Amino acid sequence: MRTTRYLAVLVLMFALTLLVAGCGGGGQDTAAEGPIKIGFFAPLTGPAAADGDSVFKAAQLAVAKINEQGGINGRQVELVHYDDGLDTKQAVSIAQKLTTKDNVVAVVSGSYSGTTRAAAPIYQEAGIPMISAYAVHPDITRAGDYIFRQSFVGLVQGKAAGKVAVEMLDARRISILHIDNDFGRTLATSFQEKAEELGAEIVSVDSFAFGEKEFTPVLAKIKQLNPDLLYMPAYAGEGAQIVRQAKDLNLDIQILGTEGIDSTLQFLGVAKEAAEGVIITTNLNRDSEREIVQDFIAEYEEQYGHKPDMVAASTYDAFMVLFHVIEQKGADPEAIRQGLAELKNFEAVTGVITGYNELGEVQKPVQVQIVRDGEFHYFGEITDPDIITPPNE
Repeated sequence: MRTTRYLAVLVLMFALTLLVAGCGGGGQDTAAEGPIKIGFFAPLTGPAAADGDSVFKAAQLAVAKINEQGGINGRQVELVHYDDGLDTKQAVSIAQKLTTKDNVVAVVSGSYSGTTRAAAPIYQEAGIPMISAYAVHPDITRAGDYIFRQSFVGLVQGKAAGKVAVEMLDARRISILHIDNDFGRTLATSFQEKAEELGAEIVSVDSFAFGEKEFTPVLAKIKQLNPDLLYMPAYAGEGAQIVRQAKDLNLDIQILGTEGIDSTLQFLGVAKEAAEGVIITTNLNRDSEREIVQDFIAEYEEQYGHKPDMVAASTYDAFMVLFHVIEQKGADPEAIRQGLAELKNFEAVTGVITGYNELGEVQKPVQVQIVRDGEFHYFGEITDPDIITPPNE
């Protein structure tokens, strides 16, 4: 009798085990055996396709590298990627797919401020961590506590450029020529505030549309004002035309750009000798002696046949940060969010990340590069806490 009862108990326990397994068949246990899916969106087509190509290559390099090392805790990483075409509606549609159909645990934005800003609230509402690789608009991280930024918020980079202009380059009269979008306006405003705080006079502020090719009239006006320095928040295409046309006009003043022209192919390849002496604020120091920097540059160049730019390095770092956090905390989105919030002193290609603040903003030194002999080289580094500490609100 006892044997019969014992067998009945065993059968009941076995049945309950099957029931529990059946209920969880499409959930966490099954997912834990498959790949870790990370979403990614970038402008692979459209006016920003060159940057999209650069960041997609970096994303593929990061995923291939972690998978070659055995993945994360024995699980391979799968890149779920989409082309946003630099279109905000498309970025929103992609966000909805990634958060409702693709079963991703985190997302990296390899896109610009407009598209990233439009998509961020969707990831926040879905509880899926998103890291913006390089978009600068402050509203991106204000979407909520699941949103983080890998590169500097525009306020930090603009302030750093103001310090470079006035204290490192001794500029007293400054003209600003910026692209008229989130990127350009954010950097121009924060630069002007810092430069004026340090005692410089802003003698002119002009803007231009994305895709503009003719800058001679505005540069001629600036030449008449005789400033010490031209601050130029621009992308590589327009930036290359500005420096070429400035040279044609014999506009013999220092040009200070931003990460937007941090491109060997798009900027240096087009501007050529006209770019000589141009200085930029960015987050990639090509001359760094840190092994992680030189390894990344060498691996990227070996894989793709050309050197990486700032957007590639920032995107690569965003993935490496995610891989590190997932290894430490697991692949649950909430655990990833917590791991990002707690991250300290992470060795990244674009600098040692002190951490992310309450708003999800990264803190690390701002790099200053100068074009010498057709390549970007070290010019300086901004480490002042009052400059590089991002806002908390």
